[in-house]
Amino acid sequence: MRLALAQINSVVGDIDGNAARVVDWLERAREASADLVLFPELVVTGYPPEDLLLRPGFVRAARAAVDTVAAAAQGITALVGAPLFESGKLYNACFVLADGAVQTVYRKHHLPNYGVFDEDRYFEPANDQVLIDLAGTRVGLTVCEDIWIAGPPASELGGAGAQLVANISASPFHVGKDREREDIVRRAARENGVPVALCNAVGAQDELVFDGHSVVVAPDGEVLARATGFEEELLVFDLGEAGPVAPQVDDLEQMRRALELGLHDYVSKNGFGDVVIGLSGGIDSALTAALCVEALGADRVHGVSMPSRYSSDATRGDAERLAESLGIEFREIAIEPMVEAYTGALREHFAGRDSDLTEENLQARIRGTLLMALSNKFGWLVIATGNKSELSVGYSTLYGDLAGGFALIKDVYKTDVFRLARWLNERAGGELIPVSIIDRPPSAELRADQRDEDSLPPYPALDKVLEAYVELDRSREELSQDGFDADVVDRAVGMIDRAEYKRRQAPPGVKLRPKAFGRDRRTPITNRWRS
Repeated sequence: MRLALAQINSVVGDIDGNAARVVDWLERAREASADLVLFPELVVTGYPPEDLLLRPGFVRAARAAVDTVAAAAQGITALVGAPLFESGKLYNACFVLADGAVQTVYRKHHLPNYGVFDEDRYFEPANDQVLIDLAGTRVGLTVCEDIWIAGPPASELGGAGAQLVANISASPFHVGKDREREDIVRRAARENGVPVALCNAVGAQDELVFDGHSVVVAPDGEVLARATGFEEELLVFDLGEAGPVAPQVDDLEQMRRALELGLHDYVSKNGFGDVVIGLSGGIDSALTAALCVEALGADRVHGVSMPSRYSSDATRGDAERLAESLGIEFREIAIEPMVEAYTGALREHFAGRDSDLTEENLQARIRGTLLMALSNKFGWLVIATGNKSELSVGYSTLYGDLAGGFALIKDVYKTDVFRLARWLNERAGGELIPVSIIDRPPSAELRADQRDEDSLPPYPALDKVLEAYVELDRSREELSQDGFDADVVDRAVGMIDRAEYKRRQAPPGVKLRPKAFGRDRRTPITNRWRS
C-alpha cells in the first residue's frame, strides 16, 4: 500500500476554502499514486471550531462540504475529518471517501477535556470499530485522542485483523510535543503489532500552533517516515519500505518556528497587512521585531521609538540600530511633551503626593495610545512585547505595554528571551540583534537608574519558580521543600496570584509551554485561595 499523509493548514470557519484545499491535496496524493490519503482531524471546519459547532447551519455546511470532497475521491481513498450530526448527536468523525461517495464513517471514542481541549462540550463519544480493506491491507481507523488513551479502541485493532492503524489528528504544539507524540504512536504500534500512521494538522489558530510532524511508526517502534515540522507537506510512504524521515530540531529552533508560524497565521488569517512594534532598545521588543521580520518580511514591520526623559542614549541608539539591522521602517516620537501635558492636567489633583508608580504607568500608557493611533490610521496590527515572566508577576501596565492585538512572546520566559535572541544571531551569522541589547541589564526606563531587579527577583531564579508554580501547580510549601529560595517563592507567588486581572485583559499570543496563560490556566480573578 502507498500512503499519503497530507498535513495541511486549515482556517477555522472557512469551510468552502478548507474543502477546496482538501480536494487540491487529494489530487496531489493521487498524482503520487497513493492508495490512501489521510487528512487531519476536523480538517473541513478547522480545529478547534469551538462554539461554531453549536450552530446547526455550520454543521450542515460542513457535512455538505464532505460530499463535495467525496465527489473528487476517484481512484483513491481519503480519510477526512469533519463533524457528523446523526440521530440528534454530534460526533467528531473520520469520513472514508472513495468512488465519489462517503463509504463509511468512524466516530471518535475519547474526547479530551483538559488543558486547551473542550470536546466534551460539543461531541458525543462513540464505541464503534471501523476497519476498511484497501490494496490488500486492513486498516483500522482512529481519531487523535483514541491512541493517546491506553487500551481500546486502539489496542483492539490488531486483534481485529488490522494490518495498519491510521490516526487523523489535530494535536497542538508545545515545546517537545513532537517527541511526546511519537512515544504515544510507538506505544500504539507495539500494542497492536502493526504499523501506525498519524497525520497531524499544521498551522496556527489564535493561541494554538499545530506543528505537523506527521509520522509512520513500525511495530517495533522504529520511525519509518516523518514529515517536516511547522509547514505543509505531503508525506508519501510505501508500507514495507523505508520512507523520508525529516530530522527533529532542538527546543530553541522549535520555539522560533512556532512563534513565527503563530504570528504569520494570526496576521494572514485575520486579514492584517503590516504590524507595528514599540522599540525601546530592550531585549523583548528586539526579539519580537526580529521574529516579526522573519515571519512577515521587513517591508511589513514598522518600529517606533518613543523616548522619555529617562530613556538613555544607549537604548535610543540601539533601537535605531536594530531597525537598521532588520531593514524595517523606523520612526521616533518623543513622549516628553505628552507626559508634561498629562502631569500638568493632574497637578492640582495630585497636590501633596509624591511621584510614584502612577507617573511610571502614565508613560507606558501614552506609548500604548500612540501605537494604537498608528494602528487605527494605517491598519497596522500592534504587537505587544511582554514576556511570560512579566505577565506572570504583573510587571506590566494595563493599557500600556499590555496594549496590542497580539502578544507574540507572552509564553516565553525572560531567560528564554535571551536564549532566543542569541540563537537568532547565531542563525544569522552576525548581530541581527545588537549584542549591546542582549548584554544590557533589563530596565523599563520609567524612572532614573531603574532596573527590573529593583522590583523582581533575578530572572534565572524567578523563572524556575514561575515554571514550577504556574505550569506544574506546585504549592508554596512544595516549592520551599524543593529547595527554592523562600524569599523568591513568597514574592513570586504573591505577585502571580494578584496579577490574574491583568492577564485576563492581555492580548492572545502563541502557546509554547505545556500550560500557557489563557485556555490552559483558568484561574478566577476574584479568588481568596492562597497556596
